[in-house]
Amino acid sequence: MHNDHLIDPTTKHTTDPFPRQEQRPPGLTDQMHPLPDHGEQSYRGANRLVGRKALITGGDSGIGRAIAIAFAREGADVAISYLPEEDSDAEETARWIEDAGRMPLMMPGDLRDESFCNDLIGRVRSTFGGLDLLVLNAAHQRNRGGIDEIPTDDFETVMRVNLFAPIFLTRAAVPHLRGGSSIITTTSIQGFDPSSSLVDYAMTKAALVAFTKALAEELGPRGIRVNAVAPGPIWTPLIPATGWPDKLPEFGHNTPLGRAGQPAELAGAYVYLASDDASYVSGAILPVTGGRPL
Repeated sequence: MHNDHLIDPTTKHTTDPFPRQEQRPPGLTDQMHPLPDHGEQSYRGANRLVGRKALITGGDSGIGRAIAIAFAREGADVAISYLPEEDSDAEETARWIEDAGRMPLMMPGDLRDESFCNDLIGRVRSTFGGLDLLVLNAAHQRNRGGIDEIPTDDFETVMRVNLFAPIFLTRAAVPHLRGGSSIITTTSIQGFDPSSSLVDYAMTKAALVAFTKALAEELGPRGIRVNAVAPGPIWTPLIPATGWPDKLPEFGHNTPLGRAGQPAELAGAYVYLASDDASYVSGAILPVTGGRPL
């Protein structure tokens, strides 16, 4: 007897090669082909985050949008930070948050700026009346031809967005977090299996693994859990904005599942780590990699 309810993960989403395409950073969703799936039509909430107040960096598109949609459908109010040039993506994400009956808070700005990071925490607390879930998701990456070709200004952007901002935001948030709050970082398989073409990005993702584990040890006695999700190859605007159009037809095909992942396929991991279902989980790195080992 066959179970018609089973979904084969190798064919759940497209296995077709992605066409060659390129965008200027940070990349926009409506310029992607095909468009990513953020769970707009598929994610079903179960009231696991009712009453929570969340801030998601990079929440306008990609993984961040999928998290925002899922958190809102689970009952959380959701603030998203993003670059001003990503406003069209942010407006779409806010529409889905409102569609779920929750309050969106849109906060454009540059995470490289320490004062902006501090203001983010303050605005979320004053608007929502608190902060319970901090998702450190925003990231910048670019294709590197070699170590001798990394521009200093862009290297600094990678470091400030991927590492400085999580420190700034966490430092500002922790004094106001209560027991039961949760911090979730987005690291990457690159933090464990680095590519030479993403050397500086991979450095930051490995550092976030250490950050997650050290912070979990520090904040555990206060009842604040700290965990990370480690995505594999996921189809987001970051990919066509990385500067490797010739690699896109094979993107994700090196996984055991044989395809790239969609942002929607990560949402459940973040919801789990944010919810009371994970009340005894802290310092964990949850891989969502299509079967590639960390």
